[in-house]
Amino acid sequence: MATTTPSGVRDGDAGEAGRTPMTHRQIMEALSGLMLGMFVAILSSTIVSNALPEIITDLGGGQSAYTWVVTASLLAMTATTPLWGKLADLFSKKLLVQLSLVVYVIGSVVAGLSQSSGMLIACRVVQGIGVGGLSALAQIVMAAMISPRERGRYSGYLGAVFAVATVGGPLLGGVITDTDWLGWRWCFYVGVPFAVIALIVLQKTLRLPVVRREVKVDWSGAALISAAVSLLLIWVTFAGDKYDWMSWQTAVMVGGSVMLGALFVAVESRAAEPIIPLRLFRNRTITLASLASLFVGVAMFAGTVFFSQYFQLARDKSPTMSGVMTIPMIAGLFVSSTVSGQIITKTGRWKAWLVGGGVLVTAGLGLLGTIRYDTPYWHVALFMAVLGLGIGMMMQNLVLCTQNQVAPRDLGAASSVVTFFRSLGGAVGVSALGAVMGNKVTEYVKEGLAALGPKGAALGSGGTGGGIPDLDKLPAPVRPVMESAYGHAVGDVFLYSAPFALLALLVTLFIREVALKNATH
Repeated sequence: MATTTPSGVRDGDAGEAGRTPMTHRQIMEALSGLMLGMFVAILSSTIVSNALPEIITDLGGGQSAYTWVVTASLLAMTATTPLWGKLADLFSKKLLVQLSLVVYVIGSVVAGLSQSSGMLIACRVVQGIGVGGLSALAQIVMAAMISPRERGRYSGYLGAVFAVATVGGPLLGGVITDTDWLGWRWCFYVGVPFAVIALIVLQKTLRLPVVRREVKVDWSGAALISAAVSLLLIWVTFAGDKYDWMSWQTAVMVGGSVMLGALFVAVESRAAEPIIPLRLFRNRTITLASLASLFVGVAMFAGTVFFSQYFQLARDKSPTMSGVMTIPMIAGLFVSSTVSGQIITKTGRWKAWLVGGGVLVTAGLGLLGTIRYDTPYWHVALFMAVLGLGIGMMMQNLVLCTQNQVAPRDLGAASSVVTFFRSLGGAVGVSALGAVMGNKVTEYVKEGLAALGPKGAALGSGGTGGGIPDLDKLPAPVRPVMESAYGHAVGDVFLYSAPFALLALLVTLFIREVALKNATH
């Protein structure tokens, strides 16, 4: 291992070598509450996806608000993931998982009471902080109990939970939204009982040793990375709409983000307990896996965020049917994550799955870039399945190959680094692609109305007013124009995502495969 891992990255392995491995039953009991917590975390994002068009219409928001309801949660998750990871190296992991669940519950309850899109976005930030903890800590707790060689099997189980929550969320959200006596606010309340059950199960089943040592949390680093990411997201959200891409506002925001990033690196290089230990990046695998995760995040979140608008606004499906129609993508993700996890555990080899996943994600997004509002559904379903298969192969295994390279004391920080870059890619990608989509919809609506001749010009914007349209209230000639515009714009979004997936594929080619170890951390 010395030939592939720099000195200082794996220090401390010897101290853990004598620990007795847990049985499969003990592991599954311990993971039960954790997987329930993961289910809650993922549900919070996916249950809202199919309800969002109706939520934003009800609260009077536009495409920017639609994008920010998703981005706010991703931003908070991105900014706090490294902090949760570092805290996991310093405090009780069990306590932190429970704390993240409590934060999630508070954010969810208040989100359900939202009276404006601004209030909802603020509540999504609180939810995102809790979800960031659950996302980072699930991998960290699992790594603390299970050897890398066996971890592939259990990563597959987490992948299965991810798939079930991802497919169950939109379906549940659609049913709740379509049920008159419930309404969209229950999309935020429904996860609360699951979170409470997860808290109780975790208290009874999760047993992890707590290493007591002097605690120094790098709050300066956390503030700087949060500010840098936030400024970048604000820029990509409003560029091309409120101001030109090439403008003084762009120069100020991008320059400010770069400066904050540079300050973050300077602070981390001097911090006693840095949020992201810079020495980790001396390891080539960790650096490349982080970079690949950044690009995978764009593809992964674009796939889950924009399908609801495609099915509801381009194909006029109900929120419930919108969830049903995304099943092919989730089925692909479910199959590939579970099968790859089982095979990796048997063979110890993982790189082929990463490369294969990169090929499928790139191909899936490229194919989805061809869809329009009248594309036969079986074509769309096939393209979604290809995308899902690819994401399932890459998502968990990028974390796995990173965990295989670090010492127990750095497990939390290293795991959260990969999750951080994936969330960052998703947050920036959703913001940028959401802005692109808003501009494209406007462009295609104008073209469509112009094609109607004088009658189209007289209709103006068709009563859309720049917000998320209610198709049932549109004038008859405008409705097909609006459906076509959304279908074409969503196709463009997927097409623009494909190059990022290709970059992820190219990066994974340079990751050197190291067979997974049998020793426990």
